[in-house]
Amino acid sequence: MITTEAAVLTAVNEPLEYTDILVDDPEPDEVRLAVTNVGLCHSDLHYMTGTVSAELPVVVGHEVAGIVESVGSAVTSLQPGDRVVGALTPSCGLCRNCQVGHPTQCGRIPEIRRRPRPAFAFPGGRAVERLGAIGAFSRHTLMRENSLVKVPDDMGLHVGCLLSCCMITGVGAVFRGARVRPGSTVAVIGCGGIGSAIIQGARLAGASAIVAVDLDDARFPAARAFGATHVVNGTSDVAAEIRELLGDGVDYAFEAVGSARTAATALAAVRATGTACLVGIAPDNAELVLPASDFFFGEKRLIGSYMGSGQAREDIAQLARLYMQGRLLLDEMVSDVIPFRDVDKGFAAMSSGEVTRIVADLTV
Repeated sequence: MITTEAAVLTAVNEPLEYTDILVDDPEPDEVRLAVTNVGLCHSDLHYMTGTVSAELPVVVGHEVAGIVESVGSAVTSLQPGDRVVGALTPSCGLCRNCQVGHPTQCGRIPEIRRRPRPAFAFPGGRAVERLGAIGAFSRHTLMRENSLVKVPDDMGLHVGCLLSCCMITGVGAVFRGARVRPGSTVAVIGCGGIGSAIIQGARLAGASAIVAVDLDDARFPAARAFGATHVVNGTSDVAAEIRELLGDGVDYAFEAVGSARTAATALAAVRATGTACLVGIAPDNAELVLPASDFFFGEKRLIGSYMGSGQAREDIAQLARLYMQGRLLLDEMVSDVIPFRDVDKGFAAMSSGEVTRIVADLTV
């Protein structure tokens, strides 16, 4: 057991509390990670503001990269000193969903996350929860061996951390979730970090037109740099604007905001037989009201994609190769790297349209 510093969420809508916690020794299949970098994700904000519930106190943060510090007795593929990023959807490999190729929907997640002792605790002994069994806003954390992916030595971990959530979620939604066809047309609603990753995925998939939709025009220069061919301000009639640009709705629309309104916009933006894919995490009480005729007359499809809908460890390794080849833009995604103790300020800055992704450096 070691003592380390963590940013603990003790109450919703309150600043994170930086304090010492105890981190347990690794179980046989676990790795203790010295966290170097964590991407700030809007998903964390859902828990910090209470729109999605979490048991408190909790260490949030999940888009993680770091260096292996110690390994459990059964770990064979990693060793101290390895540079790794998180693959955040644990899977057992044995349940029905895992066996038919849907490990993001593993039916045994509570089982495989269970530990005999809390991973985190205050010095007095009270347990501290970890969001997603990760708790990345801590200078050290514990993760299962099969939830980590080794990355090339010459990949900076300040960009590598994006692979664990932002990029796998966005690019995976394109290739694994919606399965975008080369030459098809795509709209992306919400052009923050996840939306920018979706735009890049659509470019890599060979989309002939990529329409970036956002309420803030300041996001559009970056969207174009990532591959958008057209832009539409979301305050307009988005579906009508897209029809005017392309002569029809798009083949695929991706919702990367997490609201019922933008989900409806995504469905309206696709042409008959098109696919709307919901990627953004909506609040717990969000409900969709959609026109039934779009489905039985227009034969539209509405699907969800969680964490890229794929094989996380394999897909992250492929994304790392694309980055090393210069085909996946990661450095351009990072708007700022901030000290660990500025995480609250970083989340506040994320409302700016000029911010794509902010990364915390836990080594300073």
